Amino acid sequence: MRSLWSGSISFGLVNIPIKLYSAIQSGSLDLDMLDKKDHSNIQFKRVNEKTGKEVAWDNIVKGYKVDNQYVILTDEDFKKASPEKTKTIDITEFVKVEEVSPIYYDSAYYIEPEKNGAKAYVLLRDSLVKAKKAAIGSFVLRNKENLCLISPSENILVLHKIRFAEEVRSTEDIKVPDSKVSTAEINMAIKLIDQLSSKFDISDFKDTYTETLLKFIKAKAKGKKFTTPKMRVVHSGAKDLMSELKASLSHTKRKAS
Repeated sequence: MRSLWSGSISFGLVNIPIKLYSAIQSGSLDLDMLDKKDHSNIQFKRVNEKTGKEVAWDNIVKGYKVDNQYVILTDEDFKKASPEKTKTIDITEFVKVEEVSPIYYDSAYYIEPEKNGAKAYVLLRDSLVKAKKAAIGSFVLRNKENLCLISPSENILVLHKIRFAEEVRSTEDIKVPDSKVSTAEINMAIKLIDQLSSKFDISDFKDTYTETLLKFIKAKAKGKKFTTPKMRVVHSGAKDLMSELKASLSHTKRKAS
């Protein structure tokens, strides 16, 4: 793996030199975009809007328009704007992980210590485990300040980029009808929840859509027919929630047996 960012974690007066690696990889198929007429690859080019000519990456710069003129910015300019933030993850507080709503979570990164930061890395990791806390901090990645949560996972530290409050839309426009359910219906729903409860194991879940799509592609390449799986929509025919819940309970019992 290639590191995406290198710098240090600032933990009080302790600095831990680290590297960040993306923890995520795409599981989807790499599909190419083709011209419908002759199946030629579609290319996207960086074109000068005035000349219509393609521009090489080396000749592309970043700019911000001020008073109808562009101020050109270099990589050094971004570093000068805040040299400390571009190389440091500043831990500002510690929280319980469950206090951070899942809606704020973004990308995940593995944190690897540099050789001279191994002991301080282990100190932070083990302290978070014992305290049952996660660290909240901020750092700059790709010229953008990011909020992050650092927590232990098995024997390593993982950094999750988390969204700022202003990045999450308000729920005020979401309409939820004011329906009432009975205590009996809630109790029956809890029975169904208990019946379907198990210890979470991520390896139990597979990307079956991509797997089926690949089978279809291979069959089509060989000129074979592919039997489309039938979509099964089961209606209990019940007119009330309680009947549907009872039918659900008996259905899951049959599946388990």
